[in-house]
Amino acid sequence: MKIRRLFVANRGEIAVRILRTAKRLGIETVLGASDIDLDSVPARLADRCVRLGPSAAAKSYLDVAAVVGAARSAGADALHPGYGFLSENPALPRACELAGITFVGPTAATLDAVGDKLAARRHAAGAGLPIVPGGEATSIDEAQAIARGTGWPILIKAVGGGGGRGLRRVDRAADLQSQLELAIAEANAAFADSRVYVERFVPQGRHVEVQILGDGQEVVHLGTRDCSVQRRYQKLIEEAPAPLLPNGMASRLMNDAVALGRQLQFKGAGTVEFLVDGARGEYYFLEVNARIQVEHPVTEMVTDVDLVAEQLAVAAGVRLRDAHAQFAIRGHAIECRINAEDVSREFRPSPGRIVRAVFPAGPGIRIDTHVQAGSVIPPFYDSLLAKIVVHAENRAAAVDRMSDALARCKIDGIAVNTALHSQIVSDPEFRRGGVDTGFLGRLALAVAG
Repeated sequence: MKIRRLFVANRGEIAVRILRTAKRLGIETVLGASDIDLDSVPARLADRCVRLGPSAAAKSYLDVAAVVGAARSAGADALHPGYGFLSENPALPRACELAGITFVGPTAATLDAVGDKLAARRHAAGAGLPIVPGGEATSIDEAQAIARGTGWPILIKAVGGGGGRGLRRVDRAADLQSQLELAIAEANAAFADSRVYVERFVPQGRHVEVQILGDGQEVVHLGTRDCSVQRRYQKLIEEAPAPLLPNGMASRLMNDAVALGRQLQFKGAGTVEFLVDGARGEYYFLEVNARIQVEHPVTEMVTDVDLVAEQLAVAAGVRLRDAHAQFAIRGHAIECRINAEDVSREFRPSPGRIVRAVFPAGPGIRIDTHVQAGSVIPPFYDSLLAKIVVHAENRAAAVDRMSDALARCKIDGIAVNTALHSQIVSDPEFRRGGVDTGFLGRLALAVAG
């Protein structure tokens, strides 16, 4: 089939990203927007913009009936969910199928399989991937037994969690019962699913992932990414390929990601995430993100592949060009997420009006954004404003290019985190490469000291 009219069920920079690729491919675009986004940059880029509902996400972007109803009324033959919101909710592809609309993404069955973290662990184990030691804990007795087996500290995780939510670290047995009760309550409130599981906490862990593409039958990978610079389990900086992995580990990670994708009969673009244990020289499966990722541009920069175009092609029924081809990795890419948040106030969101927005430009620099001078940043959504992405012939050159790009980024009117990014990329530990997820905490302590 040929996609003629694409409904984009998202907002912000990812909506802009999808719209631009669709336009390049000659596909008509319709954007679904909440009230506050009806005059946004994405709304002006789309061929048409239709109202989804009020500004609150629960009454617009998270309303399956409203999204699919708007797409159907607009005469769209395909729907792209972007990331976040409904992108990994199996109710959306099911509703699209009933409405005769092609969903640009994995099947509902795949989303069911990977959305439940325990089910995803079982699938990964079935494909031969190493799993972090642990298991489901329905009682304090089960949690204690798991902790005795894994050793302290441990993580309590919500089965339905994601995006850094639903996570609790416990360092000693005396705190386990209270933390378990809190975790169960939080999981139920956030995800309407009170199930939690317990696993070993890896103190020197690195967050490394593999980009995959599948057509429902065959799966290929597009290399690794490192996403270890995080605050509160949320990513700030990503790079491709992952630097300084132990000898042979990158190949094993990529092969494992493909094996899991094949077992899942994966369709579309997805990411298999791993935890690399630097102290033990081992790695473990974490989860599958069955959608486009915020950090996908670094993979595009080193492979020269348009992942959104690949998503649209697979959704239209096109088989992967060559299931056994190896995508060439060229140079190194780094991405910094520019957020509307006040770092000095514990990363508190900073909504408001942007009075000046100057982004860097030049060879090896890419900006993905949905804001400009005069844009209003509402309090209803994620704080991501822009992604500064750089590419160079090697990592050292990419770090230098990012440092220069950040220095030339000027956003006034609201608090942003560009100064923090500049501090990170100038830090000797980051410049050496291979930092773990505790890096930002160490940096903050060093600054405070």
